[in-house]
Amino acid sequence: MKRKLSFTALLLTAVFAFTACGGSSDTAVDDTAAEAEAEGEEAAAEDDGEVVTLKVGATAVPHAEILNEVVDDLAEEGIDLQVVEFSDYTLINKALVEGEVDANYFQHQPYLDEFIEESGADLVSAGGIHIEPMGVYSETLESLDELKDGDKVGIPNDATNEGRALLLLQSEGLITLASDSLTQTPADIVENNLNLEFVELAAEQLPRTLSETTISVINTNYALEGGLSPSEDSIAMEAGDSPYVNIVAVRSEDADSEAISKLMAALQSDEVRTFINESYNGEVVPVF
Repeated sequence: MKRKLSFTALLLTAVFAFTACGGSSDTAVDDTAAEAEAEGEEAAAEDDGEVVTLKVGATAVPHAEILNEVVDDLAEEGIDLQVVEFSDYTLINKALVEGEVDANYFQHQPYLDEFIEESGADLVSAGGIHIEPMGVYSETLESLDELKDGDKVGIPNDATNEGRALLLLQSEGLITLASDSLTQTPADIVENNLNLEFVELAAEQLPRTLSETTISVINTNYALEGGLSPSEDSIAMEAGDSPYVNIVAVRSEDADSEAISKLMAALQSDEVRTFINESYNGEVVPVF
């Protein structure tokens, strides 16, 4: 009888042990599967809500202001737009080439073309946004008719904007240039009846040095930054059909990316057109 009881007890112990082991194994498998499924669902959710960072280099006025106007709209599209402001615009294309920014918004097509020709950079325009007519400013004159022999004229010293400034002065009858090239310098002046003295400076310095010249030809963005009103303070302006449309530039491999497409759609929206028209009183003109 004792042997039978011992055998029965042993058999029951083995059955319980086997059952317990089997139950533990099934539970572990189920728990692992559930964890894997949860992780997969979480990963999928993260993919669906992924935020793409887009850094755009720009000068402060009006480019950075216009970009900041679409930050919230792009956030709803999954784009974290980070506006990187530069005080020296000659560094912005270099930053784009070196990958410090993903796009830039500060220049017109002729300036980009000149940079590409000199550097060999593989940059392209993603589209045009606005025109900033270049103007002539003075602290002492109210009209170009008041210019005297030997007066000093400040102009930008970069190739494209220098030629642009000289063409404006030619259109006002002050000088005659050798051709209609966009990249001319004072050396290309063939008639200068007033013997005007040309002072070549970095474009951003022209508003700050206006007291040191009789007149200066200044890009609208730097005029605005310097507290000048193109509509009220300029004594001459480019015609409204200026070819110098300000563009968004990108590396060629990014031109068709979804992030750039969303950026351009936001910048070329009715809301941005209204913002430009209401903010700059015709001194910055949308082209879309």
